[in-house]
Amino acid sequence: MTRLNLLLLIIAAGCALATVTAQHTARKLFQALEAEQDHARQLDVEFGQLQLELSTWATPPRIEKIAREKLKMSTPEPARTIVAAGVAP
Repeated sequence: MTRLNLLLLIIAAGCALATVTAQHTARKLFQALEAEQDHARQLDVEFGQLQLELSTWATPPRIEKIAREKLKMSTPEPARTIVAAGVAP
């Protein structure tokens, strides 16, 4: 009977240690998951900011201003403009 009690005590202690280890691992994984979700939210915010910046830099008035000032481009005169008629398929 004493051997049986000792065996059951060892099994119970092993199960308790396994439970503690499993809970610790679960907590560490949950912390890692939350950290990755926070990082994903930060990347979403940065992506939105970059899209806004891109739309600001690509506005037609800004492109026209750069073309006129830096590239010294101008609108062609109507007499020099040729309009090509499209051909229907």
